[in-house]
Amino acid sequence: MQTQPINRPGAAIAFVLVAMLAISANDVMIKALSGGYALHQVVFLRSAIGIVFGLMMVQFEGGLSLLRTRTPLLHALRGLLVVISNMTYFCALAVLPLADVTALFFVAPLFITLLSIPFLGEKVGPLRLGAVAFGFAGVVIMQRPWASSEVLGVSRWVMSLPVLSALCYAIQQILTRRLGISTRASVLTVYIQATFIVVSLAFWLVAGDGRYAEHTPNASLIFLLRAWVMPSGSDWWLLIGLGLNSTVVGYCLSQAYRSASAATVAPFEYAALLLAVFWGWVFFATLPGLPVWIGMAMIVASGLFVFFREKVKARAVARAAGIRRR
Repeated sequence: MQTQPINRPGAAIAFVLVAMLAISANDVMIKALSGGYALHQVVFLRSAIGIVFGLMMVQFEGGLSLLRTRTPLLHALRGLLVVISNMTYFCALAVLPLADVTALFFVAPLFITLLSIPFLGEKVGPLRLGAVAFGFAGVVIMQRPWASSEVLGVSRWVMSLPVLSALCYAIQQILTRRLGISTRASVLTVYIQATFIVVSLAFWLVAGDGRYAEHTPNASLIFLLRAWVMPSGSDWWLLIGLGLNSTVVGYCLSQAYRSASAATVAPFEYAALLLAVFWGWVFFATLPGLPVWIGMAMIVASGLFVFFREKVKARAVARAAGIRRR
């Protein structure tokens, strides 16, 4: 059994770019379905379809025996973090512009940089910590603390949902790096899909009749808690696409973070930010406002600085090691 981390940065970057393209498509399909279906119904159908593709990939990579694990609690924790991250993100996506939600979510690479210190033992110096603080300042600008909820059009807690989603996502990817040492990406994908199915069925048992959505004016809670309905014919294609797409996302992200360090992979996730702006304009005729553009630029600049600083430090360590060997 493999016990050392994989180090294939080129492959990791390719996987994460494919994942970002798939994620942007996923967001467009979820937003398109958010007006008529409950979030937990969409998640259930997506994952029920996706787990079939995931099991096929497990079989291809070595057989269903790969699903056996010695760390079930860590896998369960990772799955729950993915569920919370997705649920909070999509609740925000139902009422906020696509680009705004994505931009706020992209504080995740900064969270990953911070969390890699205690969880992975990575060294982060004062310059990178300063860049992280600069990025978080961009989040504050996007949150527009000077504006009232009436001006924003949504409550403050809805504005905070993408940031909570980013935090859960960052912890999950740190766990992926640790679990990926001995677990195939296809297996990680199946575990996540199974967790989604269990949680969405629990939602259905408690709130599947829509009784909790009847008396709330909040669009995010309505999306989360409305009653299940039979999908229409054309929507089935969207749901099948979501299922296949979720397998691609889960596999490629798991493969990316198990193939290289978090600091190497995370900056390339910014490709999804550009795609979100583009798809938001094409499908929903929305573009970010000035505060979002400013905050977005600050987050991207800080994330790229952290990435390039990581590369500089890595080269310096490699040169020092070469000198010592001589």
